Amino acid sequence: MILALTVACEIGFWVAILGGLAARYLLGARRLGAALLACAPLIDLVLLAAVTLHLTAGATASWHHGLAALYIGFSVTYGHRMTAWADTRFARRFANGPAPAKPTGWQYTRQCWGDVARTLGAAVIAAGIIAAITWWVGDPDRTAALTAWLPVLGVISVIDLLWASSYTIWPRKMA
Repeated sequence: MILALTVACEIGFWVAILGGLAARYLLGARRLGAALLACAPLIDLVLLAAVTLHLTAGATASWHHGLAALYIGFSVTYGHRMTAWADTRFARRFANGPAPAKPTGWQYTRQCWGDVARTLGAAVIAAGIIAAITWWVGDPDRTAALTAWLPVLGVISVIDLLWASSYTIWPRKMA
């Protein structure tokens, strides 16, 4: 159930983003577009509530619950950037906006280090959600699969750190 809800929330996130951008650029309805875009973060709250209620009702945590926490963390920290990415492409396609910039050299390296900060933020948010739910449920045996995600968060953070470090040493060249 939680895995299906996580997937549904991801789909809902993109439906809200694409619907908001379509309303903005195709229909010229800026307020409707803004309202739809504002719905994207609410989807995270629905998922968080569902995971918490599911575990509070006596369910035993599975890897799906940890994935939901990870999804929420990344959605919070990368959501605005993904929305801006989609907005740039919509503006280009439907409103004769400028072509998206493709950063190279040190500009790309700075972007990679910004991603490290976002990824660390996502890991901290996901770890906080895991810790809060584990504390709320109060049964370490039932939440063991949830806390098993903590090392995964560290691995993801280290990979992103190595990625940014590689572009610090070897900056991306212009095409």
